[in-house]
Amino acid sequence: MTLTPVNGGWIEIICGPMFSGKTEELIRRLVRAQIAKQRVAIFKPSTDNRYEEDFIVSHNQRKIQSIQVKKTQSILDHKDDADVFGIDEAQFFDDSIVSVCKDLANCGRRVVIAGLEKDYLGKSFGPMPQLLVDAEYITKVNAICMSCGDPANYSHRISREKKQVVVGETDKYEALCRSCYVQSKEDV
Repeated sequence: MTLTPVNGGWIEIICGPMFSGKTEELIRRLVRAQIAKQRVAIFKPSTDNRYEEDFIVSHNQRKIQSIQVKKTQSILDHKDDADVFGIDEAQFFDDSIVSVCKDLANCGRRVVIAGLEKDYLGKSFGPMPQLLVDAEYITKVNAICMSCGDPANYSHRISREKKQVVVGETDKYEALCRSCYVQSKEDV
């Protein structure tokens, strides 16, 4: 049984590898809030230049209008405009996203965040570890291994770029299970 707070805000995290449905789940939760006539504000980092500037878009092209953010603190400018705050691609925000989310929750807002908890090397990604620590609810979703079909928990980069942040789709990444991910590192 899941308890829903009545007298305060909270933080929900949706995490997992690429192609696991994180953004799809985020959109689903935000649409449900809109149906319940809650005021919703949705944000994405300017780093995420895929698809459309004013929408978060899932891999299957489901989308919802959003505000593109260059400065993380600007999310707080909307504190009085919404009851529910959606944040996509949290790993691309700077560390101040943690205090922004805590401030919103402390003001009685529901904060729903989606992001990769691991980068392509399998290491923690940006502010996600601290967000996971501060969250009341965590939903970890898996993809399907694009090599063997097992549950996948790794975003394997298939392009040759070495920077931690390389925005891409199936042209640059594939979801792999642990076994196939480990094998891919041995093959290098």
